[in-house]
Amino acid sequence: YPNLKAIIAPTTVGVVAAAQVVTDEGLIGKVNVTGLALPSEFKKFIDNGASQAVALWNPIDLGYSAIYLAHDLAVNKETNSAAMAPPFQFDKSNIEEFSKIY
Repeated sequence: YPNLKAIIAPTTVGVVAAAQVVTDEGLIGKVNVTGLALPSEFKKFIDNGASQAVALWNPIDLGYSAIYLAHDLAVNKETNSAAMAPPFQFDKSNIEEFSKIY
């Protein structure tokens, strides 16, 4: 795919694999990799330029939402659904900090 500009991987395993291939094949700066990634597993690819940014749901927000829904289900015995907050983006400005957390 000579015109490929980006790879978007919806899994933490897939995005790391794609970024490794871009790195190994010397495609940094030609193909950008993005998707869902754990900062601790993906930091080296932000650092080396294989990716400009990735995202993942904030575990604090997700935990709060899960507990809120579980409580509502237990107390009110109703079925519920709720939208998750937007995913949190990791890039050069914050990957160092968050790679130490998760």
